[in-house]
Amino acid sequence: MPTIRVFLERSAAQTPGAVAQTFRRGAAWVSHSYREFYDRVVLAAGAAAGLNVRPRLDRVALMLENGPQWQEIYLAHAGAGVAVVPLDPKLQLAEMVHILRDSQSSVVYLGAKLKDLVLAALPNLPRLRHVVLVGAPAAHEREEQGRAFWDYEELLSKAGRALAAAQAWFAGNLPETDDVASILYTSGTTGQPKGAMLSHGNFCANVESTLRAVPLYTSDNFFVVLPLFHAYSFTANFMVPIRLGARMSFAQSIRTVGEDIRDLCPSVLMAVPLMAEKMYEKIMPRIRSSFAARLLLALGLKRLVAKKVIAGLGGKLRFFGVGGAPCPPEVFRGFRRIGFPIIEGYGITECAPGVVYGSLDDYTPGYVGRLIPGMSLRIKDPDATGVGELQVKGPNVMLGYFNSPGMTAEAFDDGWFRTGDLCAMNPAGYIAIRGRRKALIVNREGKNIYPEEVEQCIARHPLVGDTIVIGYRTAGERGGERVGVIVTPNVEAVKAAHDGVEPPWPQIEVELREAVLRQCSEIAEFKRPRKIDVRRGSLDRTSTQKVRRVVYQHALDE
Repeated sequence: MPTIRVFLERSAAQTPGAVAQTFRRGAAWVSHSYREFYDRVVLAAGAAAGLNVRPRLDRVALMLENGPQWQEIYLAHAGAGVAVVPLDPKLQLAEMVHILRDSQSSVVYLGAKLKDLVLAALPNLPRLRHVVLVGAPAAHEREEQGRAFWDYEELLSKAGRALAAAQAWFAGNLPETDDVASILYTSGTTGQPKGAMLSHGNFCANVESTLRAVPLYTSDNFFVVLPLFHAYSFTANFMVPIRLGARMSFAQSIRTVGEDIRDLCPSVLMAVPLMAEKMYEKIMPRIRSSFAARLLLALGLKRLVAKKVIAGLGGKLRFFGVGGAPCPPEVFRGFRRIGFPIIEGYGITECAPGVVYGSLDDYTPGYVGRLIPGMSLRIKDPDATGVGELQVKGPNVMLGYFNSPGMTAEAFDDGWFRTGDLCAMNPAGYIAIRGRRKALIVNREGKNIYPEEVEQCIARHPLVGDTIVIGYRTAGERGGERVGVIVTPNVEAVKAAHDGVEPPWPQIEVELREAVLRQCSEIAEFKRPRKIDVRRGSLDRTSTQKVRRVVYQHALDE
């Protein structure tokens, strides 16, 4: 099995002039070839050498927005055998401190606008030696609270002036397949984040399995909008393209996605369900209001409808992958009905992350797809309906949790990784994900309620914004739980239902409760919420837009 570094070196050697990265600089789009990309990685490696970063001993944290610097810094370190700890740049102080301290990071690269945040964190980070600011006005070395602060571009310039030394350091530090490439901290929907150690071999195995299961090619242009610190985007939008020698085109921001897609004309777009929903909400009204589109669909000519939709997305899109969280069934089926090239995938950080992929040509409603090549699975302790915990083995399964042998032991069951997700499998090998094992509600009659099923039912109502279904108990009650739900309104939809005027909050509460009850008439009586809590604003979510269940545990208890 190769290493991540080999992916880059092969592409730089075989297609040095091919475009690797396209990104916005000022008012223009700029591209780097694979040769230029590799040269920047070597300079970044020289910067690491100048900071006395020690391969296989030090951990280096990376807290940046998407961009070419993110990738070159990552490859300069992981490509030399240094474990990289990617962080969400939107983390709050306590979250940042936890990860940097738990990972024992000695260097952190972060956006210049986060300088005040890291200054506040320094007293709690005794192991942190260097802070490298990216995107700061040119500045020389300085100290703050006894730590060295550096400007990234200045470090690159310094490495360029001693290029032979940078090349020698990078050439002399080659990673092994089993070396830790990334320590990825889980998003923490059910508890405190912990660091999954993923090796070069884990990522490379997942990439090779992905390419056996999914039609992705060297000629593809990947649209990078999802954050690279997340395992899904990291593998799909970074590892796969550099393995292929394909192009990676960076969105300027989430606000400019529509404009950027039309400018960059990607062929591959990876999204989370929220992004897919937003696209669906914009596309479908236009189709419904078009007589020609409705006629084409009625005649079975959905490909012509899809072609028109794709034309508005740059004209070259041929693959739309959705992952990171469950995609609402009506959105997925709606895209399928108009011939849009969408597939869904299921993964988990600890598996680098792909586990189950759908297919463009073969779709079974209610099921994500089949297990990727190279992995094996078992369904542990299935109930009468065949639903049990999904447990897996494979070369993409993590080495363990950093500095946490106890949690690592708990994550495995006789060598099988415990995903914590409940699933069912049909005779054809298609896997349906039913929800998180820890989120399962067992009522007083011993019946299982899968919160995600109820959430999907409620979320279909246009007045509903966010929703989370949780179990709750009343005072003095023993045994199982009752079903409750917390919902927030879709304010724009509420206004639209009242001629553009937002009604008083008590009226919104009443209408939301009625909407929930109406939606839940579609499901079995024992699954229906007994308590409905209507709240203002939006629910607390992770970077992939999954609601943080841990925040709402016991929120409805009496």
